[in-house]
Order: sequence, then structure tokens, then C-alpha cells
Amino acid sequence: MLDEYEINSDTVAIVPIDDNVSKVYEMEEEYVVNQSSNKIIENNCRFYGSSYKGRCEGTKYLTGIKSKFPIIIEESRNIIFFPTGSIRNNNNCWISLENIKNYEHDFFGCIITFLNDKKISFDISKYSLENQYYRATMLKSKLNDNKNFKK
Repeated sequence: MLDEYEINSDTVAIVPIDDNVSKVYEMEEEYVVNQSSNKIIENNCRFYGSSYKGRCEGTKYLTGIKSKFPIIIEESRNIIFFPTGSIRNNNNCWISLENIKNYEHDFFGCIITFLNDKKISFDISKYSLENQYYRATMLKSKLNDNKNFKK
């Protein structure tokens, strides 16, 4: 079990096991981390030079989104994660936008297939997943527009 985890381009999802332990899925590895999923996101915002609150304010400024913010973890590599629910909920999962191959609805929620063909089931409706995916895609587009504007 790890005490900390650094999100990277291979990270596909962070799924809570309980209030203070999460499972992190990468393309080739899986880790159990002694932190909540939300705490892993918060710590990585700081690791990459911001705060969770600052990232939320940036998302709000760029997109107008007011809740369930997708988060830019690291902007130069477009590492963007979106939550499956409210961040006030410790059962919140975080999903990497860039590593999604496709998704489908099933009886219990949605199954996401990632680029490595790993499938993970999430307790989220198809409508909510599509909405969160759209919001994260909009954030990525605004971020890329700003990068291109600076050139």
C-alpha cells in the first residue's frame, strides 16, 4: 500500500475502496493508496504547482461550470480528470479524460473501456457520465485554445 501517488499520463482512474483508501488504475499497473480519491486529486494539484481550489476557480473561469468541476492536473500534458459525483462525497471516483476509449450503459451504471482495453464499472448514469465527459472535453478545448493563442 502506498502513502502517496503521483498522477501521470498512464493513470486512468482513481476509485475509492473506503473513506481513506483508494485504488489507482494505470495502463499497466494498479495501486492501493492510503488516501481518499479526493485527497489524491488535491495533493496532485499541489504537486503540479496549484491548489485544488485554484484549479476549480480556473475551470469555472474558462468554462462557466459551477459544480462537479473537471480538474486540470497537469496542463502541458493535458492531464484532466473529472469526478463521477460531488467532491463532498468520499465515494467519488475520478476518471482520466485522455484515457477513455469508449463507454456503455449497463444495469448498474456505466462501463468505461480505457485505451488499454481495461473495463471498469462505475456507479454513474449514462447521462451523468456524458455530461461530465462533455464538461472535461470543453475544459480541454478552452485550455488548448489558450495555449494556441499564446503562440
